[in-house]
Amino acid sequence: MTQNDTLARYSDWAFESAFAVLVLALVLLVAEYATHRADLVAQRERELVAAGTRSAPAGPGRIDQTPGRTLSQRVGNMGRALVVVVAGLQVASIVLRGLATERFPLGNMYEFVAMACAAAVIFGLVVLRRPAYRTMWVYLLAPVLILMFLAATVLYADAAPVVPALQSFWLPIHVTIISVGSGIFLVSGVASLLFLLRIRFPKGEEHSGVFAALAERLPDAQTLDRLAYRTTIIGFPLFGVGIILGAIWAEAAWGRFWGWDPKETVSFITWVVYAAYLHARATSGWRNTRAAWINVVGFVAMLFNLFIINMVVSGLHSYAGLN
Repeated sequence: MTQNDTLARYSDWAFESAFAVLVLALVLLVAEYATHRADLVAQRERELVAAGTRSAPAGPGRIDQTPGRTLSQRVGNMGRALVVVVAGLQVASIVLRGLATERFPLGNMYEFVAMACAAAVIFGLVVLRRPAYRTMWVYLLAPVLILMFLAATVLYADAAPVVPALQSFWLPIHVTIISVGSGIFLVSGVASLLFLLRIRFPKGEEHSGVFAALAERLPDAQTLDRLAYRTTIIGFPLFGVGIILGAIWAEAAWGRFWGWDPKETVSFITWVVYAAYLHARATSGWRNTRAAWINVVGFVAMLFNLFIINMVVSGLHSYAGLN
């Protein structure tokens, strides 16, 4: 076995380890949800005890007890700590893949999805660090877990050189920007979906049912809406720059900037949908629900471009690496 084969195996092991740790993190974060009601009861008891302590006269030998973290908090903190481990393993898998193939690791769908998932997790660690956003990790990690599973099974490709058309310095520039932008849009799409769920079940009102229980611990609607908007503001120019750089690469590779190839067309449509979302979000009468639905449509268009266009429709961008 050559050194490259060894590095490729280490890359696969890192990816598989990231998936396993992600499953454990998601289980812990779901458990945090499940113990939420017990957490609320314990919090009320602590408040009553604290109120009684304040009203009781201080005596000699009295010890003030500071309540520790509840079970829900401890489980959630462990889950979020494991997310950091997941991000490290994802980055290690990508780096080892590049070293094994002696190229930038974005030559097929497996590598693209791996990069996008890593971008989503790392970006989530940045924007969801506030306590108000921590409960959103369950909803972000669930689609990341699905994408990683598809990458390791349906989309997996052995470490190998890319086709001549991809042997260009534009590959790490264009595809990295697109994959990172896709990962950021994943966070934005999840935030808009949760916003629509919170609008249906407002904070502070009593509701019953499964969806009401899911919405119970979510931030308020305005917080989710701001997160979706600010996240899209970051992803939108990145995705747009990626499309422009792709057109420049197309001129160098195929002699034209734009040829309405299926991948080009759907990418442009996706970018237009996100532009419409930003416009709607800033337009009176279209804010909130209508704008959020446009953002969800953009997220669906991005997934359609990733899977259907790459795997079903043939075109000049058919470099999925699937057998």
